[in-house]
Amino acid sequence: MSVTGQTKAVTPPQVAARKGGTPLVCLTAYTTPMARLVDKHCDIALVGDSVGMVLHGLPSTLGASLDMMILHGKAVRRGLEQALMVVDMPFGSYEEGPEQAFRNAARMMAETGCAAVKLEGGETMAQTIRFLTGRGIPVMAHVGLTPQAVNAFGGYGVQGRGEAGRRVLADAAAVAQAGAFSVVLEKVPEALAHRITQEIAIPTIGIGASPACDGQVLVVDDMLGMFTDFRPKFVKRYGELGEAADAAIAAYAQEVRERRFPAAQHVFADAAMAVTGEKSE
Repeated sequence: MSVTGQTKAVTPPQVAARKGGTPLVCLTAYTTPMARLVDKHCDIALVGDSVGMVLHGLPSTLGASLDMMILHGKAVRRGLEQALMVVDMPFGSYEEGPEQAFRNAARMMAETGCAAVKLEGGETMAQTIRFLTGRGIPVMAHVGLTPQAVNAFGGYGVQGRGEAGRRVLADAAAVAQAGAFSVVLEKVPEALAHRITQEIAIPTIGIGASPACDGQVLVVDDMLGMFTDFRPKFVKRYGELGEAADAAIAAYAQEVRERRFPAAQHVFADAAMAVTGEKSE
């Protein structure tokens, strides 16, 4: 029985083919309703391990687990029709070696229906990327500031300034040569991101990088103003939904306390009373 057929969704090879073309649009999504909104406008929906901070209140991405990523991946899958779904491999699920990475990535794809996974790291992860892609698992790479290595970096500072740029450039080249179909460049100097984009063959997706990148990604809760614990310099707020939600909840609370909600239009009258004004038997 043939299982071939057409699919509407963007594929990893299609993303790779966008190198130098119309910039790729990527946002994170963690829930079905948000996935439906992202799907209308984006090429890529990333189920990022930032979900640990944004939805679960964790202090960093390190606490995101494989089960957590699978749970949110399943939710996002239900809301997508056309965007390429990529899921982050969480900390501790792939660093041990290629075999561990394959087991967990295969489980991720099987249980969520995602088309690709993303993992952090450059030259040190090249062997793992080559192992995964050689076995049918498309990989989006991530270099520069890699949040899972925040303790090693000593914080969330810009990566690749001065001579340190050689390391980031080497990392980007290594993941491209290993078979990644795209690479996220996070929080690197603009000139370095521009150079990397010119020199490697796969699309670069910037976050705190350069408008010259082949695409851009943001955490959706950041750009909508829903996550307000902190605001990175690279985030542009396209909405202030957090403020709007706060105002709406405050209005609701006030009306409940003043017995103005629910009003007549929000409650149900007895049928007989509604017609005759008399109590029903």
